[in-house]
Amino acid sequence: MAFETQRAALADVVAIPVTPFAEDGSVEQDTYRALLRRLLDGGITTLTPNGNTGEFYALTPEERRLVTELTIDETGERAVVLVGVGHDIPTAVASARHARDLGAQMVMVHQPVHPYVSQAGWVDYHRAIAQAVPELGVVPYIRNAQLPGARLAELADACPNVIGVKYAVPDAARFAAFARDAGLERFVWVAGLAEPYAPSYFSAGATGFTSGLVNVAPAVSLNMIEALRSGDYPAAMKVWEQIRRFEELRADSGSANNVTVVKEALASLGLCRREVRPPSRQLPESERAEVAAIAAGWSI
Repeated sequence: MAFETQRAALADVVAIPVTPFAEDGSVEQDTYRALLRRLLDGGITTLTPNGNTGEFYALTPEERRLVTELTIDETGERAVVLVGVGHDIPTAVASARHARDLGAQMVMVHQPVHPYVSQAGWVDYHRAIAQAVPELGVVPYIRNAQLPGARLAELADACPNVIGVKYAVPDAARFAAFARDAGLERFVWVAGLAEPYAPSYFSAGATGFTSGLVNVAPAVSLNMIEALRSGDYPAAMKVWEQIRRFEELRADSGSANNVTVVKEALASLGLCRREVRPPSRQLPESERAEVAAIAAGWSI
């Protein structure tokens, strides 16, 4: 099977590293490398730099390239790197080629940010990127509930390097139908809404899930995927209960604090600064103690 290594890497905990910022607002490179080493030492073998937990849309083009370079340099052979790319087609293609030239194995294509996304245009957008880097595995990031599975199949017919899907529509029944309409066995299905949705999505065919929580507690995320792989849903739900409040805080107010809560937990552990960039915001001091207590309770 083509892209065997990449397919196997997607059927796992797909970690989305945070991007730490220095006091002057720049990317804190040494801290970022330390956070990557912590993930790798914790057993994580698939990394997505420039994901949403990495504040992709708040980074400049130069910073996105820097994050890609730091990740690939620090990771070496220890993990498979799935680089987030997006924005307009020329920018996404340039980012994908940059990742390829550095040695990345895959790219994840962020959903098109445009007020008018047609189904055929969605296919055209992803086709242009995938065909520009045929050597790389390509993973569309799907958040559009209106997109039918047949469109993904159409894309893969034209681009055999489209090998996996990060599916992030919060509807397990819709995911089950979409995956079967696109081809359940044709793609690696990654639950793109992380641990809270992983059990329900695994029951419908997912074999991997993304995680921002993994930045804080790699062992917790690994415990969940091991339970899911073995079909032990009661054990998986015990992990679900363990992380429930943390993920509720992240999801509050339309996920306004998605990255904020992760960085706050890391700050409470002395691992990075809590700063996030607008339009995100720091967690108010009145809410920080709860996040710190949760992180401390995971015995990291």
